[in-house]
Amino acid sequence: MEIKSVELHKEQGGIHSEHSIPRVIQGNTYKDLSTIIVIPTRGIVHAKAVSSWWALIQPMNQKCTKVFAVGMEVGEAYNNMIEQILANEELSKWKYILTLEEDNLPPPDGLLRLYENAEEYDVIGGLYWTKGEEGQPMIYGEGKEGDLHFRPQPPSKDIQECDGLGMGFTLFKTKIFKDERIEKPWFKTCQEFSPEKGAKMYTQDLYFFEHIRKLGYKVACDTRVKVGHLDVNTDIVW
Repeated sequence: MEIKSVELHKEQGGIHSEHSIPRVIQGNTYKDLSTIIVIPTRGIVHAKAVSSWWALIQPMNQKCTKVFAVGMEVGEAYNNMIEQILANEELSKWKYILTLEEDNLPPPDGLLRLYENAEEYDVIGGLYWTKGEEGQPMIYGEGKEGDLHFRPQPPSKDIQECDGLGMGFTLFKTKIFKDERIEKPWFKTCQEFSPEKGAKMYTQDLYFFEHIRKLGYKVACDTRVKVGHLDVNTDIVW
């Protein structure tokens, strides 16, 4: 019986040929997935966050490193880290930049999931909500051409196109930051008022997304990747 089973699988190309090749193709793990993980922090990271980062699965034999910015305003931290990456002869060639924030808890397979659709989109991130009982999903806008807006959208499909995301667990193609059409600083926390335009208030993430969406870059949320948002004061994960 065992001999017949082995012979049958030989005729069919083997168990892995039938079942595993589609998985490898879907996961894109045979392609260049070199990734720099950038982490802004105030200096102390909760053990729950570190534990989730340690559990993060990375594809075999792919280049991956982490860069921290300590004690900087969040927009300045991202600008500083990315400037350093682009100035580095080796890191500037890596394909992706993953932003990871000190109060976000990604699932172990979160990065693998993001890689599955990373080529189709210029930015793709996991799903997490703002903190508190009145929290909102951080999926902003619908990603429709000519209809840019940042109203929070309810999760409705596995891969959901949008206009903006948070940056707690978000994968960017490095080449975006080499586009000279995007004005610097890339990230800016904006609180402005003018009599002509009225009030303009942006967190650093939506400031960036407004600029790249106007240039036609594609953004999506992978709602399968459910990322915890830790309130360190109450020890609640939203």
